[in-house]
Amino acid sequence: MSLRTPPLENQSSVKDKLKIIILLAIPAVIENFFQTLLGFVDTLFVAKIGLAEVSAVGVTNAVLAIYFAVFMAVGVATNVLISNFLGAGKVEKARHIAQQAIVMAIALGIAFGIITLFFADNMLLLMGLDEEVLKLGSLYFKIVGVPSIFMSLMFVLSSILRGAGDTKSPMKTSIMVNIINVILDFILIFGFWFIPAYGIVGAALASVFARLYGTILLFRYINKTKDIAFRKDYWKIDKGHQIELLSLGSPAAIERLAMRVGQIVYFGFIVALGTNTFAAHQIAGNIEVFSYMIAYGFAAAATILVGRNIGANNYCDAKEYAKLTTFLAIGFMSIFGILLFLYGEWAGSLFTEDPKVIAEIGIALKIAAVFQPFLAVVLVLTGAYQGANNTKYPMYLTIIGMWLIRTGTVYLLAIVLEMGLAGVWIAIGIDIVFRAIILWTRFTKDHWVSKTKDKIADCHPRTRNAQLSKSVNNY
Repeated sequence: MSLRTPPLENQSSVKDKLKIIILLAIPAVIENFFQTLLGFVDTLFVAKIGLAEVSAVGVTNAVLAIYFAVFMAVGVATNVLISNFLGAGKVEKARHIAQQAIVMAIALGIAFGIITLFFADNMLLLMGLDEEVLKLGSLYFKIVGVPSIFMSLMFVLSSILRGAGDTKSPMKTSIMVNIINVILDFILIFGFWFIPAYGIVGAALASVFARLYGTILLFRYINKTKDIAFRKDYWKIDKGHQIELLSLGSPAAIERLAMRVGQIVYFGFIVALGTNTFAAHQIAGNIEVFSYMIAYGFAAAATILVGRNIGANNYCDAKEYAKLTTFLAIGFMSIFGILLFLYGEWAGSLFTEDPKVIAEIGIALKIAAVFQPFLAVVLVLTGAYQGANNTKYPMYLTIIGMWLIRTGTVYLLAIVLEMGLAGVWIAIGIDIVFRAIILWTRFTKDHWVSKTKDKIADCHPRTRNAQLSKSVNNY
């Protein structure tokens, strides 16, 4: 089931490289689209119940994003290491690290499930919610969060397949998961035939059942993939590989945790602006997040292509792939930004009939539209840095951007200067522009790949034509 592209020794032209990027990115974009659709449909259906329920789901998802940060970090490390090992021709090491990542995912999923069971209310209380939203959020959180093992496994299993160059199987899984989720959402939230309406509980149950199915499907895809099919003797815990995963994944985890915890802090500022304003923010976020599907799809391609080329010591090709992938993402996200600017308010009207809330959604999305090209740079180059085994620098930059720029600026603009939701989204944009400039500057100055500065220096135009491209097959 692995995705195969033409051998890289024949891919010297820009046209050939663009073809490879598209082959890898488009399935990942489609996968991200359907993953995003899950949250979008949940919010759309829940909005039909009431704005308090929208806020409950939104606040819960903000806390769950911390869980996702850890699971995604393991996925990043898994993706990069498998890409590196396969690029270097070390197939058995790739297979071994894949199974060790699954062991880690299971352990983390169980641990976070236990944390949810005992501390769900305490975590939501930190958000400063009113009693109604807290009660609804706690109920939703426990149903979705206790079986965290399915979230964890879906992140890691998908990353294993992508590391092996297969972006189609995660895409297919995502499509099936979302079809099941939409059907179950409709049945369990609103009731159907002899099945009663469960409201917000139904939305939570639909997500859990859909993720369970997705986990089973991904296991089957992996076991059918030649390079990473399971071996019984690789399930035993291997300290060396566990340390590799932790050392590469820890900075990525800290980066995402810094982002999510900071998000919870400034969410508290938005909650202080009122339930309707927070609901408008959540709805705008659920619409704008479709742009992330594009960037994350191209980021996945960047991680795979950079990781494979770094593993094969093709540093110059790694840089060229990273640059081309970034330019493609900028183009696609700029188009999406125009759509956000023109039709954001209309999209908001699908969620609510409150004219003030719709107006706030429209303002937020017009602001978000302006920053789409910069968001492309941030997300795709972060994927490229990670593919080059450099997970620390994006971590440092995210901490600075989130805590010194975004959170502080949200408080200044939204609360102190009383700019409301517009101030929140302007602050988010300022942080994105800051990180985009820094990441791009270091990339162009060849300070983005760990421990290879001498080899990267040979990629300048005056010496590039003198190099022979290394061969890496079977993406």
